[in-house]
This record gives sequence, C-alpha cells and structure tokens, in this order.
Amino acid sequence: MTKTIQRIALNAMSPGTERFVKAHRYGKPGARPKAYLQASLHADEIPGMLAAHHLIGLLDAAEAKGEVKGEIVVVPVANPVGAGQVVNTTFVGRYDFRSGINFNRRWPDLSIGLADRVKGKLGKDVAANIAIVRQALGQAIDEMQAVNETAMLKRELMRLAYDSDIVLDLHCDDIALMHVYTTNVFWPRAEDLAADLDAKVVMLCNDSGAQSFDESFFIPWFRLQQELGPDVPVPAPILTSTVEFRGQADVYDEIASVDAANLFRFLQRRGLIAGDPGPVPKLKGKVTDLDACENLRAPRAGIVAYKKREGDVVKAGDVIAEIVDPMADDPKQARTPVRCQTGGPILSIRAMKSVGAGDSIAMIIGDEKLPHPDGLLLSD
Repeated sequence: MTKTIQRIALNAMSPGTERFVKAHRYGKPGARPKAYLQASLHADEIPGMLAAHHLIGLLDAAEAKGEVKGEIVVVPVANPVGAGQVVNTTFVGRYDFRSGINFNRRWPDLSIGLADRVKGKLGKDVAANIAIVRQALGQAIDEMQAVNETAMLKRELMRLAYDSDIVLDLHCDDIALMHVYTTNVFWPRAEDLAADLDAKVVMLCNDSGAQSFDESFFIPWFRLQQELGPDVPVPAPILTSTVEFRGQADVYDEIASVDAANLFRFLQRRGLIAGDPGPVPKLKGKVTDLDACENLRAPRAGIVAYKKREGDVVKAGDVIAEIVDPMADDPKQARTPVRCQTGGPILSIRAMKSVGAGDSIAMIIGDEKLPHPDGLLLSD
C-alpha cells in the first residue's frame, strides 16, 4: 500500500489565515495492529517533532520495501495552533492563548454516555465487543460540536487516533531524564516500549485527573469495564503512553535519530513492521505509581538556586533548592530552603529559574503514595 499524506484544514480564527494538521499514513487502512504517534501537542516541546521527522524517514523506507504490515499514522506537528503562538520570537505553546487552557488537559471525555451507546449490543465475544465499542467511540467523536480551531484540532486528532491499538504522544519536559507515562492496566505488557526507548523512569496511572490526550482513549474502556462488570468482556485494547524525550533543549539529530530508531524497533516488535527487532533490552529505569511522585513547588516568589540536579538521588528531607528573594534587605535572610518529602531520583527541574509562589520546581520519583490534596497527579 502506498503511503498517503492527509491534510486536515482547521477553521480559520481570523480572515486570511489557515491552519491545518498533516498526517503521514502507512499501510492499509483498517489493518491491524494500528499505531498512532503524534509530536509536540505542547507546541514549544520540539524533541518529539525532530524524532518524528526521523521516524517518517525510516517508515518511508520500510513502506517502499513493503515492510509495513499494520496501519501507522504519524502526525509530526500535532498543534499548529500553539505553533503559531510566538511572542517576540519565543514559542508559547503550552497553553491556548484564547482559553488559557493547557493543550494537553481537558480533552473530551468519551466515557460519558458510552455505556448507553453500547447497551444491549455486547455479548461474550471479546473481538465483537471491541468492534462495537470502537464504533460507538467513533460516533461520539463525529457528533462533537467544534466551532473554533482548538476544538476542531482536538476532534480531528481524536478521530485519527481513537481506533488504534497503540497511541504514543511525544512530549518533553523542561530539563529532565527520558521517561514515559502509561497505565497500570498495561504494565508490565508495556515494558518493551519503556525498554526500547531506554526510559530512566516509568510512571503508572490509570487516571491522573488531568484529562490528557493519551488518557482520553484508555479511560473510556477502563470505566466501561468497571461499569459493566466482569460478565461482559470489554478489555482495553489500546496501549496509551505519553513519551517524554528528556528536556526542551535536547534537540539534536544525533539524539532524535536514535529515538526514532527505538520507536521503529518497538513498532517492529509489536508486528506493525516486518523485520527482527532483536531481543527486548533490559529495562534499567525505575518503575513506580504516579501518586508516589512528588511535584515540589516553590513556597514563595524569587529565583531558584538548585542544590540538586536531574538524575540525582535524594533522601526525604534533603534541600533540593533555595528560593532567593533578590529584594531582601539582608542577603543573609534572602534564602528559603525547599525540602523534599520523599526520596528517589530527581526526574526534572525547571529551565526558567524565576518562579512565582506555587510554581513547580522539581519532580522526585518516590516509592510510597503521597497526599495529593487537589486530586491531580500532574502539574499543569
């Protein structure tokens, strides 16, 4: 099957402007398994975009040799809306300028009304049930009202991805180790993904409360099975993961080409591409539940002076940073220490060292569940 490139126009938000999504499609439509990969939903997170660029080259070569066995969809620039948000030469692609909402939060909840849509249609045949639920999810997406370009962007990305067996959302952090998020349900079945990508940390969660892109495809299945009970088999058939390609400044061909090769090998391993991927590498990273990870926040405004860096292993009570008040009358009284509650490796720190009260300054990967009073396990 010849590769196709799909161009999906978004509604213009001002006269004379146009934005669009471009999807590179490989294999026969409807073939199984199906994988969907997108990059830079946070438009200022570039490493995934460069990795997708290299992956498309590998997939083009595989397609030319007839080696694509499943269906693969790659969207190298998932957020043209955010990509257009440039202030004084600086990308500001994490939040939608019009709504102020994080582009990877508050995605439509496809679990709402799903049980009613499939009521009376499901039986004991797992494959038949999966097909029925997928059809219902597709109908729900088709019925979404999308007037502005951001709403239309969400609908069109969901339409490309909802019926996949694998959904990978490629991101990065500020300054961070390579890490991935996936679900408890699919662990350890997703260990090959983490191992192929050489993840230093794997965080597991079925529902973070953030309504992120990748969760929006797993949660409907998860909640439907809980609602229907074990007598009606509708196991989640979709492996979802947010892949964090280190930090924002880690944009080099030497790194991105390796990341792309690792993704390609994972797709081979999952039967989407012909060829021998070799044995699964040993996973060397730490695996933990997301609710055991501490999102350390600044207690006041000022300058972050880090005492520890990403990758350092710390103990509970260690000083991770000091917040310096540059307006203090006495420099000796200008520093407020910030201590961690949990021990483990530091996953990430900030690139911007000026902070406001409550800003996230580090994430520490612990082992024991921590209190999260607001119920949210991810920073905004």
